[in-house]
Amino acid sequence: MAGSGWQASDGDVAAILAARHGDPFAILGRHATPDGTVVRAFVPYAATLHALAPDGRAHELAARPGAEGFFEGIVPDGPGRHRLRAGNAGGAWEFDDPYSFGPVLGALDDHLFVEGTHRELYRQLGAHPCRHEGAEGVHFAVWAPNASRVSVVGDFNDWDGRRLAMRRRIASGLWEIFAPGVEPGTRYKYEVVSRDGVLLPLKADPVGFQGEMRPSTASVVAPAEPFPWTDAGYLAERERGDKRRRPMSTYEVHLGSWKRAEGGGFLSYDELADDLIPYAAGMGFTHIELMPVSEHPLDASWGYQPVGLYAPTARFGDAAGFARLVDRAHAAGLGVIVDWVPAHFPVDVHGLAKFDGTSLYDYADPRRGFHPDWNTAIYDFARAEVAGFLAANAVYWLDRFHVDGLRVDAVASMLYLDYSRNAGEWVPNWDGGNDNREAVDFLKRVNGLVYAAHPGAVTIAEESTSWPGVSRPVYAGGLGFGFKWNMGWMHDTLEFMAQDPVHRRWHYDRMTFGLLYAFSENFVLPLSHDEVVHGKKSILSKMPGDEWQRFANVRAYYGFMWGHPGKKLLFMGSEFGQTAEWNFDQSLDWHLLRYDIHRGVQDLIRDLNGVYRATASLHVRDCEPEGFRWVVADDHANSVLAWLRFGEPGDAPVLVVSNFTPVPRENYRLGLPLAGHWRELLNTDAARYGGSNLGNLGGVMAKAEPSHGLPASAEVVLPPLATVFFSFAGDGVH
Repeated sequence: MAGSGWQASDGDVAAILAARHGDPFAILGRHATPDGTVVRAFVPYAATLHALAPDGRAHELAARPGAEGFFEGIVPDGPGRHRLRAGNAGGAWEFDDPYSFGPVLGALDDHLFVEGTHRELYRQLGAHPCRHEGAEGVHFAVWAPNASRVSVVGDFNDWDGRRLAMRRRIASGLWEIFAPGVEPGTRYKYEVVSRDGVLLPLKADPVGFQGEMRPSTASVVAPAEPFPWTDAGYLAERERGDKRRRPMSTYEVHLGSWKRAEGGGFLSYDELADDLIPYAAGMGFTHIELMPVSEHPLDASWGYQPVGLYAPTARFGDAAGFARLVDRAHAAGLGVIVDWVPAHFPVDVHGLAKFDGTSLYDYADPRRGFHPDWNTAIYDFARAEVAGFLAANAVYWLDRFHVDGLRVDAVASMLYLDYSRNAGEWVPNWDGGNDNREAVDFLKRVNGLVYAAHPGAVTIAEESTSWPGVSRPVYAGGLGFGFKWNMGWMHDTLEFMAQDPVHRRWHYDRMTFGLLYAFSENFVLPLSHDEVVHGKKSILSKMPGDEWQRFANVRAYYGFMWGHPGKKLLFMGSEFGQTAEWNFDQSLDWHLLRYDIHRGVQDLIRDLNGVYRATASLHVRDCEPEGFRWVVADDHANSVLAWLRFGEPGDAPVLVVSNFTPVPRENYRLGLPLAGHWRELLNTDAARYGGSNLGNLGGVMAKAEPSHGLPASAEVVLPPLATVFFSFAGDGVH
């Protein structure tokens, strides 16, 4: 038993040794007592222990009988911080006492965190190498309000939860500790004891900036050095103008299967940058969109079940490698969009699930907190700390990695309480409504934060319903996204293209219906990864007919897409007509480019991007009804569609015509707004693309003969299964 007032009580000592003490800083370290200044420490395996004063004098601390590793003793009072020198049969070692350091976080951090408004939360939570009170080490901080004890464990303390129990911040539920001597590259986790005394599985850091390569699951202390960015000019340029009026053609990429290394391993971020960036830029894309790069345990989830929202996946290297990829993309004029997943999280035991023994990050009621489609947990958007954690993460990718946008996954699942649920499986609002109002508020807030902090960036919603105002500003009653994927357009047009041409006349409205709502949102036309996997076949393989017709169909469809209002997105492999479905476990079938017919599709995509970017009328009014006019939207019998695209006054209008049958149409009259020469900008039936090379010999002359409600018209040749672009070139031949 303790024999003096300066000695710790037996109960406190027992709790320290059992790693069950809720406030180890109240016992360990240096404390003033009526009997003098006492230093207490717990150092397993030490036979002796001395407290070293700043002047170097050593003061022996007494071992507590029956409490192996626990030492305490009176030391002279004085300024400065003590160190410890331990000894045993193997020798002696010195170290800074972690319990001699004060906190790093302050009252403002507590206040902002609880309020959910700590915009730069990632600068305080997680593992941060720093110099604190004169010593080098790492500051750890984590949120676990319902835990009775939290410790940092890792290589530096033999994964012993007794040795680095953290300081609880009562006001916020945060736990923190400065660990002197810990260096970048160190593996660590949190050991958490629940409120009822249960030792939980070790937890990775929710705000960890680096993780181990799967299947290992520890967090890794990331270096603190700032990244030497070279993209200031690009970032300044991206803030110019209205994104809706700029060309946006996006190449969607899964980094793990775009290309693989020899032997089938992953390429590094740098190796990917070596090949991917010049390829995407050379193909004329304006952006690459990366399927989730946040750390995730299962390759088969494609990244959509992340456990480390703040850590670029270790599959391809460290965080600096990812930053280099973005920097190099910007140097090549390419924007980088990352898929972001705030809707749900996996229930892997090392992740967020039951983080402190309670449903901390998710709704406790499974009717709200469990996702039946993916067997995942749904974030509790009503909890300010959770909403703040996610909002700070959104800004983090823009702040720390200079990404140009976030494509937000599964927005529909966030918006509806009854998403994928039957009657009785969900909890309505007090008024019976099925809208998740907390998620709505969260999305509005995130979009506001992103656009306020980074006006040149964009947010894009993957939202598959008719929720109103997804891409309308928050101040106008919308959710505040910059763009929305047009899932309806994708499904309708792919269904049309899958029909044999002889039957397309009966499905013609699939190609025209999208224009009834094309300007209700700022749309992206997506041919995404979801359409080329799980038995859906590749884009090329969806097409009917023999080989020539399949390739002609896909070329005509791409021409239709690039001529249609809306920004463009194409999944990797589709740009050269990959025949097999996407397999996340292997490289794309690059060998197909040995064949002319596949190179033809690739050349077409490159040219479509070039024409789209260079021709104002094809992009400046993608989101405005004034930029579009039907010419032919009723020729069911011939499956022909024709429309005009307009830009600003002075921009040459463009006529786009698609013939979705294998029958050439000679002398097909089309109304036009201007008489004169209309140059053939692009023809998907050109020989260089693999077509029959039927066309209009460079252009047509429109005469002042009204047709289709327009003052002029021309007779054009429509090649089989093809889309042709014409641009007004003036009164004469150009």
